[in-house]
Amino acid sequence: MKKSFPQVTLKFAQTLDGRIATVAGDSKWISSPESRRFAHKLRSQHDAVLVGINTVLKDNPRLDIRSVRGKNPFKVIVDNRLKTPLSAKLLKRQPDKTIFAVTKKADLRKIRRVEKLGARVLIIEANRNGQVDLKILLKRLKELGIKRLLVEGGSKIITSFLKMRLVNRVVVIIAPRIIGQGLESVGVSLGNTKTRLTFVDFRVLESDDNIIVKAKVKVSR
Repeated sequence: MKKSFPQVTLKFAQTLDGRIATVAGDSKWISSPESRRFAHKLRSQHDAVLVGINTVLKDNPRLDIRSVRGKNPFKVIVDNRLKTPLSAKLLKRQPDKTIFAVTKKADLRKIRRVEKLGARVLIIEANRNGQVDLKILLKRLKELGIKRLLVEGGSKIITSFLKMRLVNRVVVIIAPRIIGQGLESVGVSLGNTKTRLTFVDFRVLESDDNIIVKAKVKVSR
């Protein structure tokens, strides 16, 4: 990982069959209450937590650490066109700790309204798919003093960070459930056996009936 980027931890909860949500998009409470407290503790150990706009629209998360004691991290929302509602929970408390990463396609009037609430809006160059360029975003976040970044999803964000090899370590909470059809945690192939992502320094923890896997990422070339 480049020194100009924050250290990135990727965290998500999934079922035994690798689903992070049902077909209908329901992703709440896959993990146990104890595992959710663990996730909040993990947030408290990072400078910022990052999610994509789909997670905001579907789950309306607070992205705080209300289950544990500590300091709330900054909230980073990758929201190309700034679709986040002004009524979103993450804007209700400590809006000054909320950062939106948008492209030039975001409505300028909406940007001003969000900034008036106290949030920061970063206009980031778009990649060839018209989405926020994550490498440029990471560099900007590091310039803002964010050294440890926790990425929580959803599936498109998880896939993008892994595909672009922007992850230093992963934390996966595995619940003893099988959904069948549903949203996969990683939606695309990450390469052949020579370019795949592998993991080292494994730690496996038990949390209620969940299993938590922690590991560092090693890129095979």
